[in-house]
Amino acid sequence: MISTLHIKNIGIIDDLSIDLNEGLNVLTGETGAGKTLIIDSLGIISGGRFSKEMIRKGETNSFVEICMYEPENENSIDGNIIVSREINSNGKNMCKINGRMVTVNELRNFMSKFIEIHGQNDNQSLLDNKFHLKYLDGFIGEKIINIKRQYKEKYEKYLEIKQELKNNYGDEKERERKLDLLRYQFNEIEEANLKVNEEDNLEEKRKLMINSEKISKNLNEADIAIGENSIDSLNVAIRALEKIENIDKEYEEISSNLKNIYYELQEISRDISEHKEDVYFDEQERNEVEERLDLIYNLKRKYGNDVKEILNYKDEIEAEINHIENLDEYNNKLKKELKQIKEEMTQLAKKMNELRTEYGKVLSININKVLEDLEMKNANINIHVDYNEDEFFENGKDVVEFYITTNLGEDEKQLSKIASGGEMSRIMLAIKKVLADTDKMPVLIFDEIDTGISGKAAGAVAEKLNGISKNHQVLCISHLPSIAAIADYNYFISKKVVENRTNTNIKLLNEKEAIEEIARISSGEINDATIQYAMQLRNKKVS
Repeated sequence: MISTLHIKNIGIIDDLSIDLNEGLNVLTGETGAGKTLIIDSLGIISGGRFSKEMIRKGETNSFVEICMYEPENENSIDGNIIVSREINSNGKNMCKINGRMVTVNELRNFMSKFIEIHGQNDNQSLLDNKFHLKYLDGFIGEKIINIKRQYKEKYEKYLEIKQELKNNYGDEKERERKLDLLRYQFNEIEEANLKVNEEDNLEEKRKLMINSEKISKNLNEADIAIGENSIDSLNVAIRALEKIENIDKEYEEISSNLKNIYYELQEISRDISEHKEDVYFDEQERNEVEERLDLIYNLKRKYGNDVKEILNYKDEIEAEINHIENLDEYNNKLKKELKQIKEEMTQLAKKMNELRTEYGKVLSININKVLEDLEMKNANINIHVDYNEDEFFENGKDVVEFYITTNLGEDEKQLSKIASGGEMSRIMLAIKKVLADTDKMPVLIFDEIDTGISGKAAGAVAEKLNGISKNHQVLCISHLPSIAAIADYNYFISKKVVENRTNTNIKLLNEKEAIEEIARISSGEINDATIQYAMQLRNKKVS
């Protein structure tokens, strides 16, 4: 259950805190005081959509926080779960569950286990038969959940294979054009016979060839400078030093160093001679190197940043060519797989159809019992479950639709043909009442479920809300005195202007104040007669 709700900077709400209780909590108050903003805030904390226009004028962010008492939940701390959501004017969300940051989707999934909101527009869901299937499956409960999960897994694979087959059986001419292009690209790369590191080696070779004249000239100059005369002169110097090296160690060291220079110079001279022999200029070979490099550069421009990438691309298009050339065989494999999946889906769909047909009858009976209590004695809901032999849908092969007769002797019609807002509200409440008896949703929230209802029907609606509140925490916004009278806790919503700003306030009413509020909403005035009427309604409260 929700124990506290804190709202800040939403619409005309400045800073509002509400302590809620078990049972039936009814909110009444002035028109435009902010009752619906409270429901909107519960939608926001449940992961619903938020418009930046909802941020209070002059503020940059809105904030909603609730504390739920759920001692058996694994996420609770000392029995409590604190959930918050802050949204700034740029649309940035900061959602937390017990202080842990979560995404809006994670928040929505988490809160869907605790709170269900029936807003003013939810009656419209009765006009859409997709929701009819949802209501029926919700009534069936755990018996259908696992079958439905298995079916959906196969349905996703079914759609994937169908799309792949559609793509494979595309325009035949387009496929041939693509195959021609891939073959051309493959052959162009294959004929180039590229080698990894080839480009670096060729560029180094070209560099040498471009500079061959310069290299040859300077090697000759170096060779001449060193020459035999230089080496012979060093040899003469070495022999002279050898004659005195035994006189002083310094001479011996000088002689040794000079010998090392002599040997190194001989080695350098040989290296220069060898490089001179290697340096040559062949115009034809240089043209071949340039052409090869041009080829590599052109392929890089088309297929990759380097030779390795080009070769990888060649492998990819080779695989794609093989795939297209063997497409018929591959498609036959896909068709076989699709046939198997369809058979498995059909078996699962039939199981769901059996459950929906069986429980559809039970749900119809249960809803009709509640409708009778809600002063729709001649109404009869009949749930049609039509099995579609030809098509697979997201949730099976069933088309589920609620039909109704509202008067004796009339033919049944689709629920979507009902025009009366009061009838729609009571039918929705009947569905919610029946589902509430079977589900484990802790908190149910109703925003003006009493739209278009008055008289005996209003009293019947109040009784059903009271019944639901025995097993669920119920939060309800209402304009009806009969619903306010049945409440376990009455809250009054008002607005007040402070320093030229309108603020929403909420107050938990004591018994005397609750009776006065029931009197007010019954006729718009508080006097002896309306107080007496309110007390009579209050005394009818079902324990």
